[in-house]
Amino acid sequence: MAVRFDQYMEIALYHPAGGYYRRPRMRVGTGPETDFYTASTSAPVFGDLVVAAATTLLGTRDPHDFRFVEIGAEPGCGILQGIEHPFSSYEVRAWGDTTEIDRCCVLFSNELFDAQPFRRFVKREAGWREVYVTLSSTGFLAEIEYVPPDASFLPPTSPPGYRIDASFAATDFAKVLVEQPWQGLFLAFDYGKSWETLVSDTPNGTARAYYRHTQSNDLLARPGEQDLTCHVCWDWLDAALGGSGFAPARLESQEAFFVKHAASRIEALMRADAAIASPRKRSLMQLLHPAHLGQKFEVLHAQRFHRQNCP
Repeated sequence: MAVRFDQYMEIALYHPAGGYYRRPRMRVGTGPETDFYTASTSAPVFGDLVVAAATTLLGTRDPHDFRFVEIGAEPGCGILQGIEHPFSSYEVRAWGDTTEIDRCCVLFSNELFDAQPFRRFVKREAGWREVYVTLSSTGFLAEIEYVPPDASFLPPTSPPGYRIDASFAATDFAKVLVEQPWQGLFLAFDYGKSWETLVSDTPNGTARAYYRHTQSNDLLARPGEQDLTCHVCWDWLDAALGGSGFAPARLESQEAFFVKHAASRIEALMRADAAIASPRKRSLMQLLHPAHLGQKFEVLHAQRFHRQNCP
C-alpha cells in the first residue's frame, strides 16, 4: 500500500492523535526544544510593525472599523497579544479553523501556507513521476514513484532528476479563506517562489524538514515529530485572490514591506533605543536585515472593498 506524499503529510502534520501540529508542545522559538523560529519569535516588535503597516495600507479608513483575524498562530503566540492596537477586536484562529469570516477585517497569517501538504514530482527519462510513500519490507518508510494522473502542468523539457514540490493544498486553503464574505486587507507573510522559478531554478525541489533547528532532506524521518515544508507558489495564491474580487496583489520582501509601509514606526523604535543595544532593537534588525528574515520572507497583500458594509 502507498499514499501520495501530500496524504502522508496530512497524517504526519495534522493527525489528531500524533500530528506534528497537534502535539501540545512549543515548536517555534530559540530554545533547544523548539524546531524553528519565525518573525513571530520577535514579538512584540513584529506585531507592532504589522499594525503600523496594516494601518497605512487601509489608508483613510478607520482601523477601528476592522477586526484583526490571525489564522494559524501557535498556541499563546498571537502577534498582537499584549500590545495595543487600533482594531475593533483581535481574533486568533487555530490551524485549519475555517469558521466563517465576514464583515470587515484584516486577515493575517505568518507561515501558514508553507505548512500545507504538498505533492512531489520528479522527472525521469520516460517522463514525470509522482512520489508516494510506502512501508518497505524492512519496516521503514520509503519513497516509491508512479505515473501521475495528470502531468500536463509540468514542464516537458525539464532534465531527468528535476524535482518540483507543489502545494495545491495551500492554494485550496487560500480559496477557502478569500471566497468567504468578508472585505478588507489580506496579509500573508511566508516564503515562496514564482512558478517560473520553481520549474527552472530549483532542481532539487524546495521541500525540507526541520527538527531542533536543523534542516534536513530526510522527509520521512520522525513522522509527527518534525516540521515539513516547501516554498509556496506565489502565482497560485495571487490567482486565488484575483479570482475572488481582490484588487491586484502586491508581493514585497519583508524588509521592503516594513520599510515602505511602517517607516514611521521603525523610526520611532530606533529613536527610542538609539543609545542602547536593546532587545527591541535586536528584534527589529532580525526582522529587517537581508541576511536574516528581511529577504527570506515575503509579504503578499491585497485589498477587497465594496461600497456597502465597509466604511
